[in-house]
Amino acid sequence: MRSRRMSVQSHIEALTAKHATLEYELHSEQCRPSPDLSRISSIKRRKLEIKDEINRITH
Repeated sequence: MRSRRMSVQSHIEALTAKHATLEYELHSEQCRPSPDLSRISSIKRRKLEIKDEINRITH
């Protein structure tokens, strides 16, 4: 049981790290002189998917 909790926790930490990376990518793309709106949309969608997965796991 404890190893399962640790496994879930490490999965959540990995998802959180991916979310932070995407946040950085989003910020970088938005700061460009000519941001790619399609890329911004894709990054936002992936961030939301990760956030939803974290919520599903934790609730």
